[in-house]
Amino acid sequence: MQRFRPYFHYLRPLRGQLILALFCLCIYSAASGFGLPTMLQIVFKPIFEAEARNLTVMEIAGLAMIIPAVFFLRGISGYFSSYLFQFIGTRVLEGIRLDYFRKLQVLPLAELQKHAAGDFTSRVINDAQQVQTVITALANDGIKHPLTLVAAVGFVIYAAFHSNVGIAVLCLAIVPLCVFPIRFVARKVLRRAHQAQAQIGSLSSQVTENLAAVREVRAFGLEERSTQRFHATSRELFAAQLKIVKYAQALNPIIEVISAGGIALTLIFAYESGVTLTDLTAVLLALYMCYDPVKKLGYLNTDLKRGAAALDRLEPVLHAPVAIADPATPVPITRLRGDIAFDHVTFAYNGGEPALRDASITIPAGTVCALVGPSGAGKTTFANLVPRFYEVGAGRVTVDGHDVRALRLADLRRNIAIVSQDPVLFNDTIYNNLLLGRPDATREEVVAAAVDAHADEFIRSFSDGYDSTVGERGALLSGGQKQRLALARAFLRNAPILILDEATSALDSQSEQMIQEALKKLVVGKTVLIIAHRFSTIRDATMILVFDRGEIVASGAHAELYAGNELYKSLYDQQNVGATIGNGL
Repeated sequence: MQRFRPYFHYLRPLRGQLILALFCLCIYSAASGFGLPTMLQIVFKPIFEAEARNLTVMEIAGLAMIIPAVFFLRGISGYFSSYLFQFIGTRVLEGIRLDYFRKLQVLPLAELQKHAAGDFTSRVINDAQQVQTVITALANDGIKHPLTLVAAVGFVIYAAFHSNVGIAVLCLAIVPLCVFPIRFVARKVLRRAHQAQAQIGSLSSQVTENLAAVREVRAFGLEERSTQRFHATSRELFAAQLKIVKYAQALNPIIEVISAGGIALTLIFAYESGVTLTDLTAVLLALYMCYDPVKKLGYLNTDLKRGAAALDRLEPVLHAPVAIADPATPVPITRLRGDIAFDHVTFAYNGGEPALRDASITIPAGTVCALVGPSGAGKTTFANLVPRFYEVGAGRVTVDGHDVRALRLADLRRNIAIVSQDPVLFNDTIYNNLLLGRPDATREEVVAAAVDAHADEFIRSFSDGYDSTVGERGALLSGGQKQRLALARAFLRNAPILILDEATSALDSQSEQMIQEALKKLVVGKTVLIIAHRFSTIRDATMILVFDRGEIVASGAHAELYAGNELYKSLYDQQNVGATIGNGL
């Protein structure tokens, strides 16, 4: 239970509902543990023993009405306590998921890249649900059953002093025996719960991965392979879940057998003591009300172990340090000029080999700078350090003379626009996707940005125009249309620094021409970093940086580098030869 105590703060905003739920719970527990056995004595003893001969029909009817009254009180209090605790539990789930999702928004990219997207999805859906179940059960069953147990024990002690059934109290000594199977089952369940939660994450990851690559799966004929892989993981999950069921369900018959043994002993001692049937029935009911909470608490202990396994998957994210955060006293800035400088910067992903080594370069404001080099040479890493997507290992990155670590992240990134090779569009309207570039923009400004990006014409061709939905990741649009919408967002943002990650790759000639025309207008007056995989995109660059194995090995204009740098000349000639062959074919 200690493990879940830090999460009880989710209950603080729900104090009113919690107090009312606890009040109803106390009534339910008292009516169950003490009320039901007492009812048997109050109602059955006068009716079925000698006193009944002196009672009128109305008096018997009055006694009989106590039964529905007690059950009504027990039922209505049980209903409201259960409803209120479910309400509280649902709000707790909402809080856990919101905090988890909020944390995902600020975790460094390096941390997010350690796990598959589907695994994160499984944690925020399934594991959070399991924690909510446990917290709700702790608040409800963790109070209800102990109170019921105390009330039932109280009645047994009461009966021992008033009805000559003191020997029944000895039978309560059997209750502690139930603890041993509960502890044994809990250990088994915890281990299997870890396996099950991990397998659920793996299943979710496989589904997400398969849907994201649906064209590739079908193009390469991977349907059967994907199905077999999913089936294998599903069978592992099935085995782990079945083990949990096996141990959890074994708890019920074990405790029932122990309980039956206690009742059998009570019958023997009751016979020897000459206890009346009414008194015996009341005591047996009270004993049952003792054993039933113990059984339910055993199930609660099993749920606790499942919840602990879920927390083991949630807490690495919830408690992960935010390595990239705002400084304590940020430098106040508005609109930057766009002077970028790298001062002996070294960076490595997750402690591996440096992806960037001792990089030093100054890029004046208004420069169109192309980053070229072999795959994995450090181009994308270089660009990603400017908006501080990653923290440098050594050295510093400055913009307008300010170390990026001294600026508020929101202020820094508001001055940067990014157009990636595969632009991401959310499953929303075109208008709302464009508005992401600048949320406070007017509709006229949004339309003007679309016109500048040569997107207005195709947008208006849709039946709903700017209110048309683009589908998940822009699935209802062509590659050229998605790219033009990404450019429109950059136009709308009008940031002084622009990062282009091969914005025209894999497009048809007509779309590429439109985007090139839009880019000529977009880059005017801005500091531009072009991550160039194709050399046709660097014809307007005023500075070119050549990367090789994480180092900037040369910088300058095209003519200078072509004449003086073998790597640049080799890369340029290879692409020209490839383009010539392609055109010839």
